[in-house]
Amino acid sequence: MPLDNLSHLAAFSAVARLGSFRKAGEELSLSTSAVSYAIRKLEERLGVNLFNRTTRSVALTDAGQRLAERLQPVLHGLDDALDEMNHFRGSAAGTLRINTSRAASYLLLMPMAAQFLAAYPDIRLEIGEDDSFVDIVKSGFDAGVRLLEAVPEDMVAVPIGPALRSVVVASPDYLREREPPRHPADLMRHECVRYRFPSGRYFKWVFKRDGEVLEFDVPGRLALSDVHAEVRAAADGIGIGYVPENYVAGLLASGKLVRLLEDWCPTIPGFMLYYPRQRRVSSALRAFIDMARQ
Repeated sequence: MPLDNLSHLAAFSAVARLGSFRKAGEELSLSTSAVSYAIRKLEERLGVNLFNRTTRSVALTDAGQRLAERLQPVLHGLDDALDEMNHFRGSAAGTLRINTSRAASYLLLMPMAAQFLAAYPDIRLEIGEDDSFVDIVKSGFDAGVRLLEAVPEDMVAVPIGPALRSVVVASPDYLREREPPRHPADLMRHECVRYRFPSGRYFKWVFKRDGEVLEFDVPGRLALSDVHAEVRAAADGIGIGYVPENYVAGLLASGKLVRLLEDWCPTIPGFMLYYPRQRRVSSALRAFIDMARQ
């Protein structure tokens, strides 16, 4: 296959996956006009339109959808073939794209990024943060990092990082004129800072003690979609928060926040790195897994 055809197919695949000529150019380190030229030449060669274009959107035609479906495993196969050459180089190399929640990025991925990049100078790491569900295959990621409950069943899941614990916290100002909750059910009489997922669903607070499991959709007038903002709201006295312990260690040590319902706060398994079962693990991904498990 001529090299220009291969580059045109790579540009097509990127636009089809990202839905944008500009984003495809950023991923491929090409200008938007260069990506547009590649798509135009490919369409001329095939004699069909691959995209329906407007000033605001790019959508696949039926022919384009069919080509994208057939092309995806072929390009993955080429990536795998090139990655196998790293065996002969003696070191991991290539681009590693990981999709993750913001919490996993903050607690796990970013703290190890500097060490990982220093250990593997030939690897390029791209971390995409998104709290909504993302199809990592369709979106072009090599792997995802989520809690076990959010990992799709058809994926290989590898535990990475330590166990996690969420804690119930409030500021002394908030508690000054209120009776602190002694039991999780008491939260229903309090103002709580709620977490709202991008899907619109609210996070339910889960408590465990002596084999008893309780789950509450707590009340609260403030709902946020960022854990850092949730911590800030609790520290400002707006209400009671339920957040990962790592986020509030400094505020707890300084006394700006205090713990509540300590014996009801469970420890849960840490984050899971997952990837498609049928896909070969690249040298870059294997290196990342090995470091994360340490």
